[in-house]
Amino acid sequence: MEPFKSFKSMGLPIDIANCDTDAIIPARFLRIPLDDPGYDKYLFHDLRFNEDGSEKPDFIFNKEPYRDAKIVVADVNWGCGSSREHAVGALVANGIRAVIAPSIADIHRSNCMKNGVLPVILSREECDTLRAHMHEAPGAEIDVDLETQTVTALNGTTFKFEIAPFDKHRMLNGVDDIGMTMECDDDITAFENDRPDYAWL
Repeated sequence: MEPFKSFKSMGLPIDIANCDTDAIIPARFLRIPLDDPGYDKYLFHDLRFNEDGSEKPDFIFNKEPYRDAKIVVADVNWGCGSSREHAVGALVANGIRAVIAPSIADIHRSNCMKNGVLPVILSREECDTLRAHMHEAPGAEIDVDLETQTVTALNGTTFKFEIAPFDKHRMLNGVDDIGMTMECDDDITAFENDRPDYAWL
């Protein structure tokens, strides 16, 4: 997993409250492997495309310059619905490294952490301000700094966010669940070497 220290990119404003995982990636695509080379096109698929495959010109991700955005700024209750990890897979396939929202569903937030996407919680007013700024100034960049726990808009406005020390550690070091276990490898080995052998029982 790629470490996350600081990341700067154009912001993608998603003005949809309760944007669930089925909107992020429809259920019919869940059988497709996450490493499929075309996985990026499943992100927001039914919001982005008509039934004939043509783009819906009004959806923000189909507009220039937002196509290249790598930070999502969402409304309340982002990622609610099912626990599908594929929703984060679709974000990763598009190079998205952070999601900023007033609230993020617990399981989706956990899936983000396990796949290198930083979930950032700001107040609803702060998220509304950021999205309004991105609509007013298309292409505006956002700087997310995990070490200082700050989000800075192009106009210099800075917002602070909280993150648990454990989550901050794993994101800064790019450590997934297996990696976290491997960090304790010496302790595990020592325990195994020191415990009594009960094989004779």
